[in-house]
Amino acid sequence: MSVRVRIRTSTAALAMTTALVGALAGCTGASTSQGPGGDVPYVAPSANASAVNKEIEQDEAEAAADAEASDAAAANAAQEEAFNRPEEVRDAFAGLQATYQDGCAPGDGNCAYFLGRVNDELNGLDRSMRADAGGPNHFKEPMGWISALRTTLAGDNTTANLEKHRKQLLGTRERINTWMQGHPEDYR
Repeated sequence: MSVRVRIRTSTAALAMTTALVGALAGCTGASTSQGPGGDVPYVAPSANASAVNKEIEQDEAEAAADAEASDAAAANAAQEEAFNRPEEVRDAFAGLQATYQDGCAPGDGNCAYFLGRVNDELNGLDRSMRADAGGPNHFKEPMGWISALRTTLAGDNTTANLEKHRKQLLGTRERINTWMQGHPEDYR
């Protein structure tokens, strides 16, 4: 229930209670020589007011707690969005360039790591290019090369498949590196 709805409900309940108390107060003004009947219990007016005030205070406390909870939820959503946002193109490209410091010979134990990393860096760069403010058309060529590589790999990122398509994987990295070197405004 939203804060506004609770406030409206509390206000309406308070207005009805006030009207009822006023009507009952008018009835108690009439007195008989005997007073109210013996079957009518006596309730002090301060007890009624105290109950209404307690209810209002509870509603206000609930409204404050709801507001804090919604603020916390909004902060968590913003933090999660920032966490899931792709990195900048320059940062993704720097990760791809860092793969030039590594390498492997076919069948080498390091190949699984190296080829997997090159593939991951290319996919990260693709996500960054798609999310870039320049738009996907700005990076049409490199994104096309990555797409062609994905088609070649057919979703199989196993070491055997990456080694089988090693030439295309490293060739795509090289083509993108050359293209980006010709477009320094995109990574500086």
